[in-house]
Amino acid sequence: MPVFSELAYRFIRWKSRRGLRDERDAIDANRRTRKQRTGVRGETFAYWYLRKLGYVFVARNYTPRGGAKGEVDLIGYDGETLAFVEVRTRTVGAELTALPELSVTAAKQHVVARTAQRFLAERHVKNIPLRFDVLAIDNTPGAPPEVRLHKDAFSPQIDRR
Repeated sequence: MPVFSELAYRFIRWKSRRGLRDERDAIDANRRTRKQRTGVRGETFAYWYLRKLGYVFVARNYTPRGGAKGEVDLIGYDGETLAFVEVRTRTVGAELTALPELSVTAAKQHVVARTAQRFLAERHVKNIPLRFDVLAIDNTPGAPPEVRLHKDAFSPQIDRR
């Protein structure tokens, strides 16, 4: 395990010991902006968490060229397997209706798979093992985030010509 990744993850985990939200977020009237900031913090936390586990990333927040719809939060190698990772962060409390990983619906899976196919075509990647992971983060204000990694969470068919 790379030493820098371990140290960076420990720092991020220490910074998030009271949750992923900033104190200013609690008084922010703009709810969408607050959710976006929590999501960005969750993706950053997920990046360092996965780096600590040995993932080697090739892209963050990948969107295909040409204005096609879709985004993949993290793309990286877990050993020999190229993993497309969807990160879901939810704040425990009134906003939490279900587990964050359950929000990756069939429609979202289709968008992620189509975006992954565009990534593979743009980068001319062929004949490597692929996997679609979901990393769920439960953010409880005042406590460290709880992380669940679901490897091979869904398996869409991808045309790899």
